[in-house]
Amino acid sequence: MTATRDHWIDAAKPVREALDLERLTPYLQQALEMPGAEIAVEQFPGGHSNLTYLLKMGGRELVLRRPPFGAQIKTAHDMGREFTILGLLAPVYPRVPRPLLLCDDEAVLGARFYVMERVRGVVLRSRLPAGLELDAPLARRLSQAAADTLAELHAIDIDATGLRALGHPDGYVLRQVEGWTKRYAAAVTDDIPAMERVATWLAANMPESGPPTLLHNDFKYDNLVLDPDDLTRVRGVLDWEMATVGDPLMDLGTALCYWVEANDPPPVRAFAFGPTAVPGSYTRQEFAEHYARVTGRSLEHLSFYRAFGLFKTAVVAQQIYLRFVRGHSKDPRFAMMIEGVRALAGQAERAIAGE
Repeated sequence: MTATRDHWIDAAKPVREALDLERLTPYLQQALEMPGAEIAVEQFPGGHSNLTYLLKMGGRELVLRRPPFGAQIKTAHDMGREFTILGLLAPVYPRVPRPLLLCDDEAVLGARFYVMERVRGVVLRSRLPAGLELDAPLARRLSQAAADTLAELHAIDIDATGLRALGHPDGYVLRQVEGWTKRYAAAVTDDIPAMERVATWLAANMPESGPPTLLHNDFKYDNLVLDPDDLTRVRGVLDWEMATVGDPLMDLGTALCYWVEANDPPPVRAFAFGPTAVPGSYTRQEFAEHYARVTGRSLEHLSFYRAFGLFKTAVVAQQIYLRFVRGHSKDPRFAMMIEGVRALAGQAERAIAGE
């Protein structure tokens, strides 16, 4: 690996939200059988939900995940569930970090947390690492790799792995539409009529689901770890906190929600989670069509799945904004989340209209 490419590897930053090292250090020294090992802590800047820290301990690089401070939605930050998912996937799917330990004792950090191995590589966000350029051919191959990875996840045998127990596939779409509509109602801060209209349309236009698969539910570029020597090779898939089993096209809809195009409205482009608008990249339609070719699934109801993905993501943005309004987080990124809600609601209405 060249020095330039080494600089592309995703790096942690100084800690924004501190951990109690006086409690954490002796706990990990005992739990990981590393007596006397000192801990250096940094925090990964990406993500808007669970907090992710880099621990350098005894020559090892580990990653610690914990819920955000002040979080009230326990089911959305279930560390035990996320740890279990990684444990079921790790033996059969090489692109997940290997989980090491789960701490149920909230006295250590004030919440449950888990520790896993670090997957080193490049994570593409809206701003590319210095010196990294995506030409059109590479952008297209990268788009294909992302679509292939999503199809690959949906091909994992949920019965042989025990993953089916994560959820209840029957009635999944109905529960999702009703559940996210209720979550929005509980988190509303501003009057956004488009959100109400989209919720009403989704409730009236739910399609029949095919056979269930594993769903990542947050599939986007900044949750993929790429090989710095070959950016089209996916080393890891991160952030499994919302994973479940159900209609795979719901997962595709979420992925398309994050797939910003160059001609999208400026507020939408401002919330890009990766370089999906770089010339040469798949359009949303091309991404969906490639996925359909690989999986054999129909895109007949794509407008519904994409509109739902946008609505769900708007609700997540609303919940994050509510945390900021209530003073549970001072992260300046969260202050703009309400504009994301408006932009995503507008995109959902355009998806419903067939645009």
